[in-house]
Amino acid sequence: MSEINTHTHLSVMHKSSNSFYQKWRLAKDTIARYGVVAGGMGVIAAVVMIFFYLLYVVFPLFLPATAESASQYPVPEPALGKTLLLDMEEQNQVAARFTDTGNIVFFDVASGKTLLKAAVTIPAASHITSFAQATPVNEGAVIYGLSNGQAVIVKHQYKVTYANNAKVITPSIEYPMGDKPLVLAESGLALDKITAQISDGSTTVVAKTAQHIYLSSFQKEQALFADEATLTRTDAMLNLPTSGVQDMLIDKDGSHLYLLSSQGRLDFYDIGDKSSPVLKQAQNIVDAKQSITSLTFLNGDLSLLVGDSSGLVAQWSMVRDESNRSMMQKIRAFKVSDKAVIALKSEQRRKGFLTLDAAGELGIYHSTAEKQLISEHVADGLSAVALSPRANAALMEAADGKIRFWTIENEHPEVSLKALWQKVWYESYPKPDYIWQSSASNNDFEPKYSLVPLVFGTLKAAFYAMLVAMPLALMGAIYTAYFMNPTMRQYVKPVIELMGALPTVILGFLAGLWLAPFIEEHLSGFFALFLIVPMAIMVFAYCWQFMPKPFLEKIPEGSDAMLLVPVILLAGFFAFSVSTPLEIALFHGSLRDWFKNELGIGYDQRNALVVGVAMGFAVIPTIFSIAEDAIFSVPKHLTVGSLALGATPWQTLSKVVLLTASPGIFSAVMIGFGRAVGETMIVLMSTGNTPVMDLSVFQGMRTLAANIAVEMPESEVDSTHYRVLFLTALVLFAFTFIFNTLAEVIRQRLREKYSSL
Repeated sequence: MSEINTHTHLSVMHKSSNSFYQKWRLAKDTIARYGVVAGGMGVIAAVVMIFFYLLYVVFPLFLPATAESASQYPVPEPALGKTLLLDMEEQNQVAARFTDTGNIVFFDVASGKTLLKAAVTIPAASHITSFAQATPVNEGAVIYGLSNGQAVIVKHQYKVTYANNAKVITPSIEYPMGDKPLVLAESGLALDKITAQISDGSTTVVAKTAQHIYLSSFQKEQALFADEATLTRTDAMLNLPTSGVQDMLIDKDGSHLYLLSSQGRLDFYDIGDKSSPVLKQAQNIVDAKQSITSLTFLNGDLSLLVGDSSGLVAQWSMVRDESNRSMMQKIRAFKVSDKAVIALKSEQRRKGFLTLDAAGELGIYHSTAEKQLISEHVADGLSAVALSPRANAALMEAADGKIRFWTIENEHPEVSLKALWQKVWYESYPKPDYIWQSSASNNDFEPKYSLVPLVFGTLKAAFYAMLVAMPLALMGAIYTAYFMNPTMRQYVKPVIELMGALPTVILGFLAGLWLAPFIEEHLSGFFALFLIVPMAIMVFAYCWQFMPKPFLEKIPEGSDAMLLVPVILLAGFFAFSVSTPLEIALFHGSLRDWFKNELGIGYDQRNALVVGVAMGFAVIPTIFSIAEDAIFSVPKHLTVGSLALGATPWQTLSKVVLLTASPGIFSAVMIGFGRAVGETMIVLMSTGNTPVMDLSVFQGMRTLAANIAVEMPESEVDSTHYRVLFLTALVLFAFTFIFNTLAEVIRQRLREKYSSL
């Protein structure tokens, strides 16, 4: 009885132990299941959050610009004369009104309160007959032409101080050429048109009388031990009729002069040599039925903005023709309205401009983006307009005697679908093109944000990398999984997978500093590899069949590849050894020069060929590992059954194994492609990082990922450049997501199609 009780007790304990074990196993399964689900959901959540963060940073690029009326008030000091020019300092706190009586009224922008009144020193026996804003506009200089053939240059300045923690802006005027008027026309005739270019070391003035057009240049020369600078003057006269000259402009460098006639003819002069101006071009720039109503430089003074009576604004820019001559050519036009364009004001730091038409419509445009940003009705009968240096405010004087102050919100005008994805005709370029050039050293630069060269470079780098990696990785995976001896496979597969652990920065370092110069030096040997190595393998295979049977029986089945390794190494060594003799014998000493001279193909040391080899080496382990697992995982009964029915190993491989493993092989290729598309360091270090669009394997490129790595540290936070870089990241993200989604759909269809095997 005691034994029965003991047995029963042990049985109960065993059942209790099994029950506890089953519960614990179920608990672990449940924990693992929910852990995997939580991990997967976490990955999805992270990807979604990355997408929305990129979208959050990029979204402001496409917000519309806005303009709002901030205040209006009577014209300050109207008794001091009619307004010739309105101007504002960059803080939008103080403005200046220049009048036809030679007075300058400084007033508060928000309220119109007069802050300072100043009078220009003008000889008593003369009066103002012409007026112009000098270039560059941001220097704040103006010039008055007088009735006695003289001129006065005045510069308005603003000093910023802080009193009791409050910013105080104090306006003032100075005479950069002295308060004594400059004598331009010795005849004493009135200067009815005038323009000037003023810089620290030189001043150029062009003035027109009823008889002549005078060009005067003043050069300041500072002696080493002298306290005062000496002034050297050069005078010249332009030989052309003065009648009909409507406007004159000098660029900020003082090297080009533009004369515009009332008939719409533009005369373009080279005045680099101030003593001998040269007419470079004369042409009509508007239709015969139209007249020019406004004219100004676009920021940088490389382009002219011409407004006409039909409401059209055309951009004329200097373009070099086939003979390398600079010529003015219309590169784009904007239809502002059906009324005449009465005023044009360019932004001082961007390629944007403001327009006013005869109906009182205010418009803001960006030339490179080729889009209208703002269109607002301001007032009827506008007579003067000023645009803030930061382009975030505007002052306008209307016929009703009031000044309107408007604020402008226009943070990212450079971005448009055309600027990002289409050809754009940039200043100084001979034709429209896709260009990425995001920054320069000054504000005259025209940002070029075309994403097409970056997308092209990304696909080009991935293409050449896959061209190298796919054949080697897939063929290696097939041989390793299907033909190789199991013992040998235990060593080969881990070694190849270990290659994937190499840091890409090391591969990029080796590619840039060793591989690129090596291929450049042995270019013909590199191409000889593709001929000599296959021939060596074929010769070895032919000789293999004549080897003695006792020798062949000693080599384990599936280990034949070991004997090919020294053959391939020797063939590769031979190919590079004959590189120099081949170039001397066949290509006149240099294959690179032969490509350039005979085929017109240039060669950059760091090019797509180097990227293909280096990045292909990095992608091979990924493709090989996944494809090898897929092939090796094909059920053995399928292979054995095929062989039992009389199929050869090659027939079994091509008709059964590869078809069954095709979803896995396709996944391997897609994952490898994604790896190549997103690669950064190898591309960054082994190419010239030039965003050019050239299919040549001997030219470099710049990829989306490399561009972000190069330029993100230098971009200003929240600037247009900064947000466009995030846009490139979003494009890369979307491209990868869409491509991988399509790949997964194809993989699932392949799995369904061959699942019955």
